[in-house]
Amino acid sequence: MTAFLIFGCLIVLLLTGMPIFAALGLASLGVLWMLEGRVDAMADTVFASLNNPVLAAIPMFAFMAHVMIRARVVDDLFEAANKLVGHVKGGLGFATILSCTIFASISGSSVATALTIGSTAIPQMQRFGYRARDSYGIIAAGGTLGILIPPSGPMILYAVVSDASIGALFIAGLIPGLLIALIFAIFSWVQANSHGETQKQDWAGMADLARALRKSFWAIMMPPVVMGGIYLGVFTATEAAAIGAVYALLVALLIYRNLSFRDLWFCLWETMRTTAMLFMIIAAAGIFGHAITIIRLPAEIVQAVTALGLGQTAFILLVMIAVFVLGMFLETIAIILITTPIVLPTLIALDINPIWYGIMLMINLELALITPPVGMNLFVIKGITGAPLTQIMRGSLPYVLLLMLGLLLVWMFPQLALWLPQAAGFGRTF
Repeated sequence: MTAFLIFGCLIVLLLTGMPIFAALGLASLGVLWMLEGRVDAMADTVFASLNNPVLAAIPMFAFMAHVMIRARVVDDLFEAANKLVGHVKGGLGFATILSCTIFASISGSSVATALTIGSTAIPQMQRFGYRARDSYGIIAAGGTLGILIPPSGPMILYAVVSDASIGALFIAGLIPGLLIALIFAIFSWVQANSHGETQKQDWAGMADLARALRKSFWAIMMPPVVMGGIYLGVFTATEAAAIGAVYALLVALLIYRNLSFRDLWFCLWETMRTTAMLFMIIAAAGIFGHAITIIRLPAEIVQAVTALGLGQTAFILLVMIAVFVLGMFLETIAIILITTPIVLPTLIALDINPIWYGIMLMINLELALITPPVGMNLFVIKGITGAPLTQIMRGSLPYVLLLMLGLLLVWMFPQLALWLPQAAGFGRTF
């Protein structure tokens, strides 16, 4: 009964529009007050939640992304991808997905990816005959890659809550992320070629292509610099964040030379604001985890799963369905912080690899970004274009099915997520 009360209060508070950290904190404190008659242990819980060196990666990755966006590196990135494949019929959609893939590995944010690439790519696609809804679907789907392709903010949150290795999670997301990006790109190409009105651009020539690739070189090198060191064991994920931040700053100041003191102040301010928000959410999630532990909810779920004889497949299926439904109404961060403390003990009891589960969770959260009524990427595209939401949803629907296909592939073939971390020496349990 207490579990229903805490979740009922939490959902009601979230649906009122209250910030996630406030809703988590208030619902949890209410339970602690009812059960213990005091909340003075909250301070120790908050300190324990934030006393984690891994959290240092969050502001550094955020700063890296803000600097690269403010320096307008993404413009060169899209131009290079467009000149590479844009002259092929249907190649502009392919180029857009390619740009989203690379930019996702810089920004770590799905919303930022959809907003930044969409502002440039949607008018360009429609200019060359793409149906409006198809161009919206490409951007909505391409933006979701920011969750799965590292560095990913949601991955860091999941790692903190589950005590999983951030480095292993980052590397585990590479193959599934690139696979889903390839599926998106192929579908966009087939879709564009099935409509006679889609036009191709003129071939820019090798000289223009070489010039565009040279201008975008520093953006393209960001993922290998950050992820290559983690894969080779040269530095940890937190150290990779620091190196990425310094790399972005050097590129903006020395190569592009377009980052003013005002721009730098803006990047620092946005980094501070984003980090403070996430840290408040993590602190509230620590209180929530403490509350559900006191009411023995995770232990009772483990006992129920054991009594019902559910195996790995059945349990994963039930959790993925639950996350999909939650994704229609809640933000990705809220889903991670609410569900992970509850399901983690059962994952351990059933010997389910937390890295494998984490990658499936990220793909499911990608679905949350393009499924109504609270699909953030859908609203981002509406904000860019002013198009009717129904038209944007129609364009995104095929990509919802493609993401489900990607989730099914990772479920059926766990090594898609686990092979690379194992090859990098993280071991079986990570």
